[in-house]
Amino acid sequence: MIEYILVFLGAAVPALEIAIVIPVGIVRGLSPFWVIFLAFAGNMLTVLLLIVLYQRIEQWYRSRKGESTEGESKRQLRGRKIMDKYGVAGLALAGPILIGTHIAAFFALLFGASKRKTIIWMAISIALWSLIFGIVTAMGFTFFVKD
Repeated sequence: MIEYILVFLGAAVPALEIAIVIPVGIVRGLSPFWVIFLAFAGNMLTVLLLIVLYQRIEQWYRSRKGESTEGESKRQLRGRKIMDKYGVAGLALAGPILIGTHIAAFFALLFGASKRKTIIWMAISIALWSLIFGIVTAMGFTFFVKD
């Protein structure tokens, strides 16, 4: 039971996310269904919190960084390039692989996307990537561990 709670909490942490938590949970022998479900729930919960609290987080970020910044970071440039070319959907779908789901959601809002659109596309993205990471790990793990 504690391992499933750790999956939920691990997926909620921006540094770990679903790309790490799901494969580790499945390789540790946990149920792929529950690992995928709990990782999705944990990641989505903190992404929703970030979206809901966006104005406060942006104010904190700007006060920390200062109004006159030297330029955009590599992550910001990558995020802006994806957002300009593919919109919120592209940023959300590429986020888990390229910059992380939390940063993708933050950048979508920072670059002018609506909260509603960001929530919808982040939910689709997190669900899709959770399934992909879970299915590929479960299939690959059982392929290599045949008796």
